[in-house]
Amino acid sequence: MLKKYFNKKLVEAGCDEAGRGCLAGPVFAAAVILPKNFKNSILNDSKKLSDKQRKELRPIIESAAIAWAVGHVSAEEIDQINILNASFLAMHRAIAQLKILPESLLIDGNRFKQYKSVPHTCIIQGDGKYLSIAAASILAKTYRDDYMDTLHEQLPMYNWLQNKAYGTKAHKEAIIKYGISEHHRKTFRLLAEE
Repeated sequence: MLKKYFNKKLVEAGCDEAGRGCLAGPVFAAAVILPKNFKNSILNDSKKLSDKQRKELRPIIESAAIAWAVGHVSAEEIDQINILNASFLAMHRAIAQLKILPESLLIDGNRFKQYKSVPHTCIIQGDGKYLSIAAASILAKTYRDDYMDTLHEQLPMYNWLQNKAYGTKAHKEAIIKYGISEHHRKTFRLLAEE
């Protein structure tokens, strides 16, 4: 059972990213402020849920949340500032769009770059521990998946509909056959052995 909050007295936003390890496309992040009494028996780390469950949860999260937002950082920006900084920037862009400024941020992972003067707590595997981070993981993942589905229509040879630009065997074989696209992250080792 995921925890409802880290600090009951503060307005907390859970933050998570999706697409950090992909070979192409943006990294997405979401920030979600849930009511302290929010309950959902299915909500969990997005990686532990099916695509169908994530899609069903997204409108539930969006309608129940006090505030939510999604931000992203392009492949070109990732190449300029590196993927770690791009993940932080995507989270900052999501937080900046929230209609209310949270009093505390719960960050999935072990590192974060301070956002303005808002205190934050980094929580390793936080998307499997706190509802707000799990909710953010689902929004980040589903919005990124939708984006990659759209890119797939333009460049079907990479099969992003299936692999979402992760370094699968089929994706790497397509890079060898067709070369890289404008959406590939040029600073990544695109054909490195696993």
